Amino acid sequence: MSQSLTETSLSRVKRGPNRASYDKDLALDIIDAALMCHVGQTKDGQAFVTPTSHWREGDYFYWHAHSKARNVKGPIDEPEKVCINVSLLDGLVLARSAMHHSVNYRSVTLFGVPERIEDQEEKVRQFKLFLDKVSPGRWETLRPVNEQEIKATGVVRIKIDEASVKMRAEPPVDDPADNDWPVWAGVLPLEKQWGKAEQDPLQQEDYSEPTAPNAV
Repeated sequence: MSQSLTETSLSRVKRGPNRASYDKDLALDIIDAALMCHVGQTKDGQAFVTPTSHWREGDYFYWHAHSKARNVKGPIDEPEKVCINVSLLDGLVLARSAMHHSVNYRSVTLFGVPERIEDQEEKVRQFKLFLDKVSPGRWETLRPVNEQEIKATGVVRIKIDEASVKMRAEPPVDDPADNDWPVWAGVLPLEKQWGKAEQDPLQQEDYSEPTAPNAV
């Protein structure tokens, strides 16, 4: 049986609630499929939104940055609930009228107070989990991370609990009076695939190409 996310006054979807879901498994699938998120926070009354890459282990959502970066240091120095959005664009919805155009998408919005990962061995383990998401099997081929790199990198996490999913996966919804308007209407799906790998021009020797993550 699928678990449910905690629905609160913050996580409850108010606009378009028919497109909302609080199914945790669905949220986890979207989080795992996406490679980037946006971390929203405030400082001195000013809102900031920072794009970054993320990963997940179990019920926890992780991200990293320079140890002094605002999106990992700020909410630790002054404990604060952050808002994180993860979005996947699936297609353009072309309707018969301009105002009924839309997009098909999947998104998760999460809330939580970050906690910092302090233990060095745990940080390195999380680095590997992150890299395994980006390029499976690559970690073992790389120069090992050193103590300076570990110290300079901040890793934080929030529990995946107070969150909601919002999504659209349907054809255009036009006014009935427009259904016979003589123009093409429907969905242009976004086909997602990685292009040909481009090797670093500094390398003179050919090496095995890395494994790319699943296209989303």
